[in-house]
Amino acid sequence: MSIKLAARVQAVKPSATLAIDARAKALKAAGKDVVGLGAGEPDFDTPDHIKEAAIKAIRDGFTKYTPVEGTLGLRSAIVAKFQRENGLTYDPDQILVSCGGKQSFFNLAQAILDPGDEVVIPAPFWVSYPDMALLASGAPVLVHAGADQRFKITPAQLKGAMTDQTKLVVINSPSNPTGMAYTGDELAALGAVLRDYPRAVIATDDMYEHIRWSDAPFVNILNVCPDLAPRTLVLNGVSKAYSMTGWRIGYAGGPADVIKAMKKVQGQSTSNPTSISQVAAQVALEGPQECIGTMLKAFKERHDFVVEGLNRIPGVECLATDGTFYVFPRVQGLIDRLDGVNNDLELAEYLIEKAGVALVPGSAFGLGGHVRISIATSRANLEKALERIGGVGA
Repeated sequence: MSIKLAARVQAVKPSATLAIDARAKALKAAGKDVVGLGAGEPDFDTPDHIKEAAIKAIRDGFTKYTPVEGTLGLRSAIVAKFQRENGLTYDPDQILVSCGGKQSFFNLAQAILDPGDEVVIPAPFWVSYPDMALLASGAPVLVHAGADQRFKITPAQLKGAMTDQTKLVVINSPSNPTGMAYTGDELAALGAVLRDYPRAVIATDDMYEHIRWSDAPFVNILNVCPDLAPRTLVLNGVSKAYSMTGWRIGYAGGPADVIKAMKKVQGQSTSNPTSISQVAAQVALEGPQECIGTMLKAFKERHDFVVEGLNRIPGVECLATDGTFYVFPRVQGLIDRLDGVNNDLELAEYLIEKAGVALVPGSAFGLGGHVRISIATSRANLEKALERIGGVGA
């Protein structure tokens, strides 16, 4: 007898990025030479001062439950971070610490979406946004922007997607998977559209805030449209900037009533994030920040090398990005050159099986004919991967 699964779980897909990474690791474990370019995970170790703080917390016995919303110490550090780096003012009761940035968005979707509520998501998008909207009975509305727009939607496109049913609008800048960031002027123009839809909540996902090439200060929509604060959630975390992906600490700042509702969701799912990880995250935010610059320098060097190398491969076109540790090249010409390969999904399968390169098809992010390549690996691995991709179909 088979058990009938819930419609909600049948409506969503497994995370493509996690699936590709798991497959690459399994092939490596089986002895196959595979270069993994699928994971969105810095290859740097967590800085020593952060690890030592966690070790001390264990030795001090800080191993019990904490408040669901996170420790006051960490929430206060997040309040200080928002004020210091973003010019945003919050009280501790406007902060929720969660088990990664993914849970922050999941909590938000569960807290505000009713059946039929629409969620406007620019595409290409981070793979989990639409599925988390579906799990909350929402209806994803995808707004597509190609390379000719540097993968950024226009105010006209946003207006065309908004309806009386729009409950949530997602902004991810710099973007996973494209690496593109909205300028202050571009965000202000989107904000002008959003003012006409007071029912719509805004989620600005700033996870890659610190991984940018520009010397100009980072801006999100609240920096240029502060009047939208009563209905805007700022999502961030320590995973990318401090190479703490496995520690699973994300956080959200926003209106106290929404944060309270998100806390209720979290209280009935995971409860508090790991106590030890919270200590480490507090030290990351309050301690020396030089580690960010060290990683950023390496990512920029890798970015320049990979973009130049990809553009030398026939059938591949790659834009330089504004940040993150991804590039999102168009590979339609490469697809067209390969017999039996008809789309980016089949190309990704071909590359992992025939060339030993694991990357994520663009279709997983809402734009076919592209692939996402993570540059969060060594220069040697990137050189090997480019050589193998370049040799395909030659």
